[in-house]
Amino acid sequence: MSGRLQGKSALITGAARGIGRVFAEAYVREGAVVAIGDINLDAAMKTAAEIGPSAYAVSLDVTNQSSIEAAIKVVEQKTGGLDILVNNAALFDLAPIVEISRASYDKLFAVNVAGTLFTLQAAARAMIARGKGGRIINMASQAGRRGEALVAVYCATKAAVISLTQSAGLDLIKHGINVNAIAPGVVEGEHWEHVDELFARYENRPRGEKKRLVGEAVPFGRMGTAEDLVGMAIFLAGPESQYVVAQTYNVDGGNWMS
Repeated sequence: MSGRLQGKSALITGAARGIGRVFAEAYVREGAVVAIGDINLDAAMKTAAEIGPSAYAVSLDVTNQSSIEAAIKVVEQKTGGLDILVNNAALFDLAPIVEISRASYDKLFAVNVAGTLFTLQAAARAMIARGKGGRIINMASQAGRRGEALVAVYCATKAAVISLTQSAGLDLIKHGINVNAIAPGVVEGEHWEHVDELFARYENRPRGEKKRLVGEAVPFGRMGTAEDLVGMAIFLAGPESQYVVAQTYNVDGGNWMS
């Protein structure tokens, strides 16, 4: 590794597993000290211990403002300030339009949109007060680029993340805070057992078929992995992205072109 994040302090939400954990491991390899933020503190502590002394666990419920602010304070006390935030925590659900429940809608928007916005806000306030700028990376999705018949609410949340990234990026760059986003495509291991089960129910498919089909449909020839996203996550957190503002980058094997 090149040490591009040497001496930097990062907070990654939903980092006890999956993409968040892989990003945390990569950031530590690049020299950062990383807070593993997660609603499941025991899982976050286990992940931090497995990553090593440059990672530590922080209790973080992105739907709770007090929890968000407390997590930012822990990071400041532990490292002296926050340089990088990755808004990774998210939920998925799907249903036909006529079956969408208000509870599912409220839950997805609370985590995927409000959670992203208010964690971003708290981090930005801390970065502005410190006066050293920073990097904020939101996790969008190819689902935010288009509608999908069974995935209306999730698609809408990720479209909102793309829009928030643009607005926040334009507003915060005057403080030296670069806000950008990553839009993955279909990623192996990220909710896909649950996703495949839901598609099997609503599309009357055998288990595993939907996952196989979406993987085959990727121009690159397979589903993505969390490791496929690491390069972009490091780039957007590092010095090379200084002039990159309010952008959402597709890292999806060619699924979407924009």
